[in-house]
Amino acid sequence: MNAPSTFVDVYNVFQDIFRSASAIDVTVGLATVWVLRLAVRATRKKSGTKLRGPENPSLLFGVVKELFEKPDWGAALEGWSKEYGVAYEIPTFFGQKRVILWDPKAAAYVLSRDSWAYARLPGVKASIARRMGKGLLWAQGESHQRQRRSIAPSFNSNAIRKLCPTIHRTVDKLKAAWEASIEANGGGSVVLDVEKWMNFTSLDSFGTAGFSYDFGSLDGKPNAMISVLDAFAAPSAQSVLDRIVFLLSNFFPIAMRVPTKQNKMLDNLRVRLSEICGILVDNATTEKEDTSNEQLSTIGLLLKAEDEDSGRCVTREEVLAQMRVLFIASYETTSSSMTWALVELARHPDIQTKLRAELLTFGGEPSYDQFNTDLPYLDAVVQEILRLRPAPQELIRRADEDDVIPLSEPVRTKSGEVVDSITTERGTEIGISISGMNRSEAIWGPDAKVFRPERWLEADGVTNKAQEVKGHRHLLSFGDGPRACVGKLFAIAEIKTVLSVVIKNFVFEMRDGPDTKVEIIRGITLRPKVAGEDGTKVPLRIRQYRG
Repeated sequence: MNAPSTFVDVYNVFQDIFRSASAIDVTVGLATVWVLRLAVRATRKKSGTKLRGPENPSLLFGVVKELFEKPDWGAALEGWSKEYGVAYEIPTFFGQKRVILWDPKAAAYVLSRDSWAYARLPGVKASIARRMGKGLLWAQGESHQRQRRSIAPSFNSNAIRKLCPTIHRTVDKLKAAWEASIEANGGGSVVLDVEKWMNFTSLDSFGTAGFSYDFGSLDGKPNAMISVLDAFAAPSAQSVLDRIVFLLSNFFPIAMRVPTKQNKMLDNLRVRLSEICGILVDNATTEKEDTSNEQLSTIGLLLKAEDEDSGRCVTREEVLAQMRVLFIASYETTSSSMTWALVELARHPDIQTKLRAELLTFGGEPSYDQFNTDLPYLDAVVQEILRLRPAPQELIRRADEDDVIPLSEPVRTKSGEVVDSITTERGTEIGISISGMNRSEAIWGPDAKVFRPERWLEADGVTNKAQEVKGHRHLLSFGDGPRACVGKLFAIAEIKTVLSVVIKNFVFEMRDGPDTKVEIIRGITLRPKVAGEDGTKVPLRIRQYRG
């Protein structure tokens, strides 16, 4: 009997009976099939490089439980890299292994081939398709290339240059709202939850610039998009069944159909988000018919785009999928970075003062090109935030073919052999820690954990090892290779615009003094939270700068 084909037959039968089974039946069935899968995998001969790594503390969870209990697990991964080298293995679920790369050369190699040879985990890919749709985030190979070619013109430097005045008008609304709050509080200072205000700014900015639609968040208008995005992003309590199904869905995407409370909630949110995005697409369709390419918004350009090879336009479903991802990415990653920036500047008043002096000396409203050339300290502050406080935590990929990954320095294997490359077989999981490598002392030097924008202005501030990182400005914050974040220029322009306005006009302090404890909350991204506050609130004391 052929074991792999038997497994497939069992899986197909399980799919057929799925709809008539209860949630508990499905969970037990998935666990049973997983045991069968383990038995099949155990018969396969392993030909990959056998790397060293930490011992397995749990057959069920490996070290994943230990990592998930840490708000930011980059420190744990960095500790293992010091012990085992720039490539090592960690045990994960059900006795599986994941190769962790702590090496710029190896990471660049994997990410440069990401869309083809190293893909997302099947469960993650299926989850994206179900929650977001089959857009750019889901696609790989030729589909990814076609979709990226279609969306790229909406986010190149020329497009962002035209959108900058629109972004600035949104930030002016933020300034006016804060001035009104201070005035209503007697004209001295006011404590505001900047996390909430950065969410509003990000949504209104991207809505206006990308879709020619003002959500009115900064004007105090209630809107459905805020509640949907907050629900998507917020950390949620999970039942035991939720956790079991989530675990199994990583290996069996069909588990996402189990009607758990969380799955029902996520499916409902996808429907609500789709309804809102559908209205915006209809508006953009009208815009496309009546407007020239020079005046089209982001989605207007996308709807008008054709693939240069096939002449095929993107489909409506692909546009909706792109919109869902873009809204969540903008709302989560960009607003998170802006919130972290205000927190770090409040904790470091000397850096805040130095940045304000540069902005006041420049004067006026910087253009897109001036942001990039005439405000070096602002650029350094933004780069340091992206380095020290990246929104995504790690990238996990699976090899779709046997491969050999080069290393910049040798590692010792389990057998004691010293190698300068590692052989990976098809199905090998690869993990690259964004937050860990961005703050690695081996890569960035002994002050890697310190918020120090000056490193970006010093001749040797970016170490030789850091220069080996091939991501944007030697960082992995936007990924790298064919899957690098398509909206990075928009995000950077928005962050710079917000900081240029608010730092020039306001002074920020930690509400409870410079020693206020700030925690890290893990949702879709790593967000700050002032200790003792509910949710992810970041109350800062704000007063107008009067010279």
